[in-house]
Amino acid sequence: MKVLVLGAGAVGGYFGGRLVEKGADVTFLVRERRKQQLEEHGLIIKSIHGDFSFAPKLLVAGEASEPFDLVILTTKAYHFADGVESIRPYVGEDTMVLPLLNGMAHVAALQEAFGRERVIGGLCFIESTLNAEGDVIQTSPVHEMLYGEWTGGSSSRMEQLAQLFAGANASYRASDNIQREMWHKYLFITTLSGMTTLMNSAVGPIRDAADGVALTQQLFGEVADIMRKSGASLADDIVERHMKVFNKQGYAVKSSMLRDMEKGQPVEADHLQGYLLDLAKQNNVEAPLLRTIYNKLKVYEINRSLL
Repeated sequence: MKVLVLGAGAVGGYFGGRLVEKGADVTFLVRERRKQQLEEHGLIIKSIHGDFSFAPKLLVAGEASEPFDLVILTTKAYHFADGVESIRPYVGEDTMVLPLLNGMAHVAALQEAFGRERVIGGLCFIESTLNAEGDVIQTSPVHEMLYGEWTGGSSSRMEQLAQLFAGANASYRASDNIQREMWHKYLFITTLSGMTTLMNSAVGPIRDAADGVALTQQLFGEVADIMRKSGASLADDIVERHMKVFNKQGYAVKSSMLRDMEKGQPVEADHLQGYLLDLAKQNNVEAPLLRTIYNKLKVYEINRSLL
C-alpha cells in the first residue's frame, strides 16, 4: 500500500516513521520549511522504544503524484481546513482517509469533502514533541494508534490495514467500534486539557489542591452528559474509569494544550470545548465548568491576537 501522511511532526513523524522502519511505502506531505529541514537532516525519532532515522519521501502541497491508498491526517485542528485542501489531489476512488485528530468535529467535514465511504475512524495515544532541531522525541510507554470502519465491524480493507501495520514498532490496533473509542478519548482529552489550562498547572498540583479532584470529576460528568444527550454511545462506567486514569497520571504531566499555551501557540478551543458547548446548547444541557474553561481559552486567544 502507498501511504501519505499529512505532516511530519510529533504524531505523523512518529507513526509514519515507524511504518517506514518496517519497510512500508510512506510519503510525508509537509510545508516548504519543514521539507528543507528534513532534506538537510532527515527525520529522526528518539524514543524509549528505540531510535530510528531516515531520509523521508516528501511532497509539498500542489506537487504532482498519483492517488494514495491511505492518507493519514495528523494536523492540528486550526490547520484542518488547509490540510483538507492539501490532500484533495491525492485522494482517489479507493483511498482511505484516516484522521488522528482529537475530538469529533472534523469527521463530518471529511465525509463531506471525500465521501462517507472513504473516511474511517482513528485516534492515537502518544506523548511526543518536536525539539528545536525538528527531531521527534517520544518518552512514554504508550505509543498506540486505533483505527476502524466508521460504521463498525470489520472489512477486507481493515484486514489490509492490519497487514500494513503488522510488525511496526508501535501499537496499531483495529477497533470494531471506533466511534465509541473516539468519544471516550474526546471525553478524557477535553477534561485533561480543560483542567490543566484552567488551573495553569500539571496534573499533580491539581490533585493536591482541596477541590481539584472534585472539580475534575465534575468536568468529566458535564462532558459525558453532553455526549450522551447528543447520542454518543459511552460506556456506563467511563467517568469512573477515566478518573482512575487521571489519578494515576504522573505528577508533572501536562496536556498538550497547556504546553501550547505556555509556548504562546494556537489552541484547539473551538474544536474541543467549543464543539461540545454547541452540542450542549442544541440539547439543553448545562455545563458551567466547561463554559468557564472555554471562556478562559477564548481570552487567551484574544490576548494572543493582540501581541
